[in-house]
Amino acid sequence: MANGLLRVRVDEQLKEAATVVYEELGMDLSTAIRIFLRRSVQEQGIPFEMKLISQSDRFNMMLDSFNDISRDNGNSSMSLEDINNEISEARKDLAK
Repeated sequence: MANGLLRVRVDEQLKEAATVVYEELGMDLSTAIRIFLRRSVQEQGIPFEMKLISQSDRFNMMLDSFNDISRDNGNSSMSLEDINNEISEARKDLAK
């Protein structure tokens, strides 16, 4: 099978950042791009969901994330006053 040449223009910083990610996954950038193209053919489209997220949806996602973190850390029942007190204490500790 002959290799075709594909040229892609991409920002150098994006290329470097992606290279680091894929190297940590054990592959080079060319292999990652080939995987993307193969999956595109299999899926008959972009192989991941693409959608615009409204500002309110983004806010709700952040709230859900914060709630998950709070629950995981045992702080889900903290009141706003408790949170403010904890922030004040943390600031005092940082000032020391």
